[in-house]
Amino acid sequence: MTPIKLLILPGDGIGPEVMLEVRKVIDWFASNRGLAFEIDEDLVGGASYDVHGTPLTDAVMDKAQSVDAVLLGAVGGPKYDVLDFSVKPERGLLRLRKEMDLYANLRPAQCFDALAEFSSLKRDVVAGLDIMIIRELTSGIYFGEPRGIVTEGNERVGINTQRYTEAEIARVARSAFELARKRGNKVCSMEKANVMESGVLWRQVVQEVHDTEYADVELSHMYADAGAMQLVRWPKQFDVIVTDNLFGDLLSDAAAMLTGSLGMLPSASLGAPMENGRPKALYEPVHGSAPDIAGQGKANPIACVLSFAMALRYSFDLGDEADLLEASVNDVLAKGLRTPDLGAGEGTRTVGTAEMGDAIVEALSERQSA
Repeated sequence: MTPIKLLILPGDGIGPEVMLEVRKVIDWFASNRGLAFEIDEDLVGGASYDVHGTPLTDAVMDKAQSVDAVLLGAVGGPKYDVLDFSVKPERGLLRLRKEMDLYANLRPAQCFDALAEFSSLKRDVVAGLDIMIIRELTSGIYFGEPRGIVTEGNERVGINTQRYTEAEIARVARSAFELARKRGNKVCSMEKANVMESGVLWRQVVQEVHDTEYADVELSHMYADAGAMQLVRWPKQFDVIVTDNLFGDLLSDAAAMLTGSLGMLPSASLGAPMENGRPKALYEPVHGSAPDIAGQGKANPIACVLSFAMALRYSFDLGDEADLLEASVNDVLAKGLRTPDLGAGEGTRTVGTAEMGDAIVEALSERQSA
């Protein structure tokens, strides 16, 4: 097969550690499933700033534009808090999202059976949970102009602008409807149309796209604050949630904790199709750089591994391989293996980052030979 071109950006903190475990999984698929990979690795975030004085070089940006998918570990850390906002590690990630035009961020919240007791909610509320939040990623209040801190009279004023065009709303709505057709065929759109003009437009455009192109998909609308309440009351009522950049940031983190740990959750950021038909794509775990445990072998690599599973599914149309990897992760958890973030309990054994990665690879081999 034509080699799959991957750019790996381990980043900061625990990023390099968890990415090492993903490399083990990639190597397994290359050796056992006939997949060919062409891999380049480079710097992003604080690691890039330390070497180049910028969180993302133009050269790495060019590489990201030319590959089939980017795999990113994590960025940031307290040592960079003193930097000017323009060169903070997170600016590298934001530049990737913006210049690759990765407008649809997919954040699944799936509760593995073995971890249902670890959620802060009751088991019957989260057992079997499988929802997808699609967050608009390249517009809204994080990018709108004007922005900044200005002086008015005798005090400073912070300004951020919530701004959306019809086209920006329509394309992320289409992503949600397309994905829902492959899942439970339900979309709930969340905004604040009761107090924000951008929310009024959001609701109107999502409804128009539905009525003209996706009438077969069940659509509902909900205010984002009510959606947050419903997520912790009865999350299994949802299938696909689509929302804007700010609310998506908040709601997806809330949904993350339904599953018990940020260390379990992957994400995908997708853009328009390239010439080869594959979407521009960046895959990364939801968790941050966790500098407090970096270098200690305590990090949970599962979110990063599952991010690669999302790459197999959404970038390369390798659904069987993605299913195999996700099932192997479930097998490992069912055996009671837990990294420290997942706690300890009866019938469990605490393992480190590398041992968890090795166990996933072993589980892949066991399923392959079964």
